[in-house]
Amino acid sequence: MDQAEKTMRENLLKISGKPLEEWIEIVKQKQLAKHGEIQKFLKEEYNFTYGYANLVAHKTLGTDAGSSENPDELIEKQYVGKEHFRPIFDRLMKEIGQFGADFEIAPKNAYVSLRRKRQFAILQPATKTRFEIGINLKGQEPDGVLELVPGTNAMCSHRIKIESENDITPEVIDWIRLAYTKSN
Repeated sequence: MDQAEKTMRENLLKISGKPLEEWIEIVKQKQLAKHGEIQKFLKEEYNFTYGYANLVAHKTLGTDAGSSENPDELIEKQYVGKEHFRPIFDRLMKEIGQFGADFEIAPKNAYVSLRRKRQFAILQPATKTRFEIGINLKGQEPDGVLELVPGTNAMCSHRIKIESENDITPEVIDWIRLAYTKSN
């Protein structure tokens, strides 16, 4: 268990009065099978924030990196049918790796989360024709390739859409670097 998950578990207990395991049992009793259904249930019935609802959903379904025996398998599954995006992921990881070695790579079922003290980016083969870089830069005005993410409960404040490796420009790397820097 990484430090971020440990902190979330501790805070969930403080906020709700119940440990994560109890919330997992509550969800299982409802027989909810989809991630979105679990999140909606917890947010509507118990006023969970997105982050805590997401944690409970992942842990209930065993779809987070910590529940997987092999996080690399989660990454491989993301690219089934989207193999053409794997070079984009690999190149982005190489570029981001040059920022420093003080960030965590946390694969999920559909994306890879990159975190320092908090998440600064996600890398996601969103569709068969679009790769998305989610970035946390709250308060930043959209500019150039940087777009605001609609909605208030998004995991990231901004996104950059990538269609090919040629779209990984210095501007893209600079936006990710800014998010990395601000996440410490």
